[in-house]
Parts: sequence; structure tokens; C-alpha cells
Amino acid sequence: MNKNMIITIVAIFVVLLGTVLVLNMNNNKTTTTNKIEATILSIGEGSLTVKDDNDGVYTFKGDSSDLTVGSKVVIEYSGLLNRDAEVKDIKLVEMKDFEEKDGLGETISDDWLDNGLFSKYYTLAFNKLKTMTLDERINQLLLVRYPDSNQVQVMKDKQFGGYVLFGKDFTDKTETEVKKMIDDFQKVSKIPSLTAVDEEGGTVVRVSSNPNLRSERFKSPSALYSEGGLDLIKKDTIEKSNLLNNLGINLNLAPVVDVSTNSGDYMYSRSLQQNSDITSNFAKTVINASKGTGVSYTLKHFPGYGNNADTHTSSATDSRSYESILKNDIPPFEAGIEAGAEAILVSHNVVSNIDKDNPASLSPTIHNLLRDELNFTGVIITDDLDMGAVSKIENASVKAILAGNDLIITTDYNKSINEIKKALSDGTLKEDDINKLAFRVIAWKYYKGLIYENQK
Repeated sequence: MNKNMIITIVAIFVVLLGTVLVLNMNNNKTTTTNKIEATILSIGEGSLTVKDDNDGVYTFKGDSSDLTVGSKVVIEYSGLLNRDAEVKDIKLVEMKDFEEKDGLGETISDDWLDNGLFSKYYTLAFNKLKTMTLDERINQLLLVRYPDSNQVQVMKDKQFGGYVLFGKDFTDKTETEVKKMIDDFQKVSKIPSLTAVDEEGGTVVRVSSNPNLRSERFKSPSALYSEGGLDLIKKDTIEKSNLLNNLGINLNLAPVVDVSTNSGDYMYSRSLQQNSDITSNFAKTVINASKGTGVSYTLKHFPGYGNNADTHTSSATDSRSYESILKNDIPPFEAGIEAGAEAILVSHNVVSNIDKDNPASLSPTIHNLLRDELNFTGVIITDDLDMGAVSKIENASVKAILAGNDLIITTDYNKSINEIKKALSDGTLKEDDINKLAFRVIAWKYYKGLIYENQK
């Protein structure tokens, strides 16, 4: 065999060997698989779209005939995931059902930790959360209007975050009767309940409208300010808190810190009727005066009611500029937050230059402003979801949770519970969404001193 023939044979062998190696590498690439856990969002012909625990949305090609929307699955796939592409050219290798985990884990999730107002009590709240059923965690997010009947049994069965009491619930009752009314449902509450009223003073008084409980109604903020300035506001807040605390009421859905100087505004009679700077000092005064009284106060109605119409009966649109709201309406909330406000109530106004598509109470953008820009770490509360402005909105309770509210004020609690449970089953809500909000509500209750075990 001559030299040239040997070289030719060797060259052919090298080429064949290289081809085999390349084919093997390609085969290895196509058979390498990865896994993700996800919730099925939609099913198409020969494909399905899912969302993972990090909110990544992906579409897989493959047989999905035996699957259902909302199912929790483990997906084994080959190829590279791409969150930016609408359709992913990913081969579905295998689909496996998996059992939903508790979702709480052994330690507090990092994204729950904010070094906030209640952070001293986060470990206690987390440990408490682990002892609760999912139903109990859901119901901790509901601040329910005090039912007309079977109030104690309803609380025993549902274990709500708390009750909101209105004027009719105090009518003609004595101090002893009111204390018993509240004590009766507190006794059956596994976690002490929030007991809330709107005791603003002036036209909105739930407790002092009953002469058995106070000889005269609390005066409006504007009347107090005219008579004695912020010093009288401070004295009034302390007196009001002492009265409420004595009765067993631990949350006042006041003060109104909306800036209104026009007598034609719907909110004028309930406001301080002063400019933004003075209203900011008012907010700070009330929050400071309330500390240590046993009653928490709630700044309302974020992001500022302005000159909007009454949302109890219909929707209202706020068309003021974003800059105007930031300059005029936000400062009182900032001042209250700096003073240690524990709760803020959000209005149902559609603030068109912040979010034209949603009422403020259901707007993630509004809540992001409150959390991210104003650094509020307390509890965010919706205005009543049974008010005319939002009562016809489908799945309002679910939208309230997704927007970032911690507490939902509602009258039709069964509707709220059913909406939330359905959203959990179809994947619109995750159990972690519920856990995170219930965690903050429970931490607040520890902060308020409503829960005592292991607190020292």
C-alpha cells in the first residue's frame, strides 16, 4: 500500500469520526431536558400556555388533550425558555401532576420582609399563619359589615379579620350592651378581631350619635380647628380614642385627610377645609395623638378625594393632573405615614391620570404609588366594595387582592369568599398571594397588642 493511499484512508476515517461526533452532540442537545412547576393558563390545539411561580408565561408545543385550565403541573421540556417571545418553540417532553404545597415553607419569604412598621412581630405572625387553615387565612382579609343577625355564629364559622360597626348597631344601646355585643364575637374569634367604626366627627359619627354613649356628637375636624386649632384636635382624638377603647373598638376609619377648600365639594363637610400644609399637620397630629390609646386610625381616602362626586351611589372620575395630585393631595398622607400611620383606606374614584381603567381601590398603579413611592408598610384597606362605584364590577374582591389591598371591606362576605376561592382554583390567585396579605394583617394585630401569646 503506497503512502498516498494510506493518507487518503486516514482522511476518510477522520471525516467519518467527526460526523459521528457531531451527530452525537446534536442528539445530546435535543434529549437534554429541564423542569418547571407551573399553572396552566390556557390550552390550544397542540399547545398550552402556563405561568410559573416567578410569573413567567410560556407556551409549549405538545399533546395537552388530557389537561385542564388551572391545573398545577410539572413540565419536562427541551429547548430554551424565552419570556419575551409570544410563542415558544419548545418541545414538551412529559407532563406530570404535582400536589400543591403549603406554600409557607420553613422561613419567611424574602419578599415579605420590608423592615416595616410591624416587622418586630413578623416571626410571631408567620408562626401563627402556619397554624391556620387556608379558609381562615382568606377570611382574615375580610373586614365585614356587622351582620343583621347571627353575628356571633357567623364570626365563629368564618373567623373574619374583623367587623365594621355602623350607627344602627349602636342605636339605643347602653355602654354595657355595646361591650357585651363586641365581647360576644371576640370570645369566638380564634385570632382577636378588628372592631372598626367611622367616628370622624360631624356628619359621620357611629358611636356618638347615640346619646347613651356620649352626651353630644363629636364635632367635625373643621369645627374643632376653627375653635382651638390643632391643640383641640389632639385633645379630641385622645377623648375619642378613650371612649372607643372603653367600648372594645380598636380601629377608627378616620381621619379624613382629603384636601378640600371648596364648599361645593362632596367631601368638604367631612374634611378639615384647609390647605394641603395645614391638612398635613392635622394628619400628623391625629396619628401622634392616637398612639398608645389602643385605637388605630386610618388615613382616608387615598390618593385624595378632590372634588369628586359621592362614590356610595355611582362611579366618579378624577381628571386632575398627576402633578396636581402629588403637590396638593399626597402630602397629608406622607405626613401621616411619617408619624406612624398603621392603616390607609383607598377610595373608589377613577383617577384618570394615574390609572384610567380602574377605581383607585382596585388599581395596582395606585397601590404601587403608596408602597413604592411613599414607602407605606402598614395595612391598605379598600373602601366598601358594596358601594355603588364598584358593586357591579366582576370579581372585585379578587381584583382588590391583586391590586395590593390587605383588607377588603365588604357586606356580601359570601360573594367575596366565593370569588377568592374560584380565583385560587383557576390560578388567577396563588395561595402565596393570600398568605402574604394575611401575614401583614396578623403582624398588625400583634403590633396592636390584640394577640399576646409568646409576645414577651
